[in-house]
Amino acid sequence: MKIFVARLPGTPVFDPAGDQIGRVRDIVAGLRIGRRPAVHGFVVEMQPRRAVFLPITRVRGIEAGSVVFTGRLNMRRFEQRATETLVIGQMLDLRVHLGEQPMTVYDVAMAETKPSTWEIAKVALYKGRRREPRIVDWEEVSGFDTLQKDQGAAGLIAAFESLRAADMASALHDLPSKRRVEIAAALNDTRLADVLEELPPDDQIGILGTLAPERAADVLEEMGPDDAADLLHDLPEDKAAELLALMEPDEAEPVRRLLTYPEDSAGGVMTSEPVVLPPSASVADALAHLRQQDLTPAVAAQVYVTRPPTETPSGAYLGVAHFQRLLREPPSTLLGGVIDPSITPIRPEFTLRQVTYYLANYNLLAAPVVDELGRLVGAVTVDDVLDHLLPEDWRERADDRDD
Repeated sequence: MKIFVARLPGTPVFDPAGDQIGRVRDIVAGLRIGRRPAVHGFVVEMQPRRAVFLPITRVRGIEAGSVVFTGRLNMRRFEQRATETLVIGQMLDLRVHLGEQPMTVYDVAMAETKPSTWEIAKVALYKGRRREPRIVDWEEVSGFDTLQKDQGAAGLIAAFESLRAADMASALHDLPSKRRVEIAAALNDTRLADVLEELPPDDQIGILGTLAPERAADVLEEMGPDDAADLLHDLPEDKAAELLALMEPDEAEPVRRLLTYPEDSAGGVMTSEPVVLPPSASVADALAHLRQQDLTPAVAAQVYVTRPPTETPSGAYLGVAHFQRLLREPPSTLLGGVIDPSITPIRPEFTLRQVTYYLANYNLLAAPVVDELGRLVGAVTVDDVLDHLLPEDWRERADDRDD
């Protein structure tokens, strides 16, 4: 039985009771002189952001889009040993040799040689841009033990394509810095922006610093204004100013506004792009806007109603229409008639503590932020607040928290 590993990332992992405990992130193997690499096990991504090791000896089945294991799983965070290789993260895209021919690895296959014993048996290669594939035995290939200056990342990106941005960010965080830079360089601007939003600040700064200034500005444009502002807050002032100057003016303007507020205030954590419509819009119009795929659940929980213009800072703020209320109303109903009058907006200078009490008191996922002129300038969502109340390194420490 042979399994090509590039198909495995994102595969559900089930415990003996049939409950899903996570998804496959990578495969761990050990290179051996003169022998095929031994598969040690899987790196399994659990929530919240906990990468654990599943020994291959506990795997009882890899089939039908699932991995099933037996016994108990050690919940300690996975740490790669010096003698181990991440098959997907570090083997794919390597430049190797088939005889005298230079080739590139786009997949490898693991085979079960006896019960609970697996080895890397086959290597899928291509040459040049035409990518005409060849599948050969491991023994026919040389060069897996060579450190390469520029490995490339096309194969790894293809393997991780189905992963959510947060899961890909976790995988990226655990890779060697050299590999992280190669992958970031190969991602398109939109995907890289999504992944950067999920990375710890040190990783964000490190990756952004490897990009040409023009590309760094393009990636910032693809990020949400609040996330871009948070990242720029962490950069030296001259570097932040340089990148802002390179951004398109209409993309830079909301980021500049957010940077004027203290980081620990409502204005500093809010999104400047909530769903805003005039009172003359219909319920059908509102629901159509809330169906946008790129909206987070918290942002899509309500529509803010203002006088024109509806871009922030908007015209006079009138109120909020909740998603549940919209579902109960006829599609032709005007938003002006379904506003919740009980929700008092907050001010940009509110502290995070005040915002937290406000959201908890009204059981809200988000709150409108209105300036002294009565204009809607943004909305604070519960995930924004959590992101700033948790320790700075919470994305890294989540793996090590107690059950």
